[in-house]
Amino acid sequence: MAFHIVLVEPEIPANTGNISRTCAATGTYLHLVRPLGFQTDDKTLKRAGLDYWHSVKLEYHDSFDEVLEAYKEHRFFFATTKATKRYTEFTFQDGDFFVFGKETKGLPEELLAQHPETLLRLPMSDAVRSLNLSNSAAIMLYEGLRQTGFVGLD
Repeated sequence: MAFHIVLVEPEIPANTGNISRTCAATGTYLHLVRPLGFQTDDKTLKRAGLDYWHSVKLEYHDSFDEVLEAYKEHRFFFATTKATKRYTEFTFQDGDFFVFGKETKGLPEELLAQHPETLLRLPMSDAVRSLNLSNSAAIMLYEGLRQTGFVGLD
């Protein structure tokens, strides 16, 4: 098994490319939920992912509900600045999903309302609205990997 990162309607190709590289380096699955704010043949997307795209376990979905239906036996954690709990307050396990929203708006309010117990946030000052998407995904993923012993990674 492995962790999963879900990007719901990502808008910036460089962020998705950076996340894809992190996924390739860690054996993490990457799920992209349409509509995407870029073409998947975008030069910036490919440049950010370098030549690791062949190593990314990549799935495309037409809706987030499609992801939930396909992986209903898994646990989902939703990254949002609106969460009251920090990501370090959760215990992660192999196969968990980390869900991130679009860069400009985050995850839809109705989705957050459906999953109040698994909303998590990264602590930060109020000097900014949020952290960069690719940084946030890497931080949360590596916490999950740390908690599970970095299995299969050197």
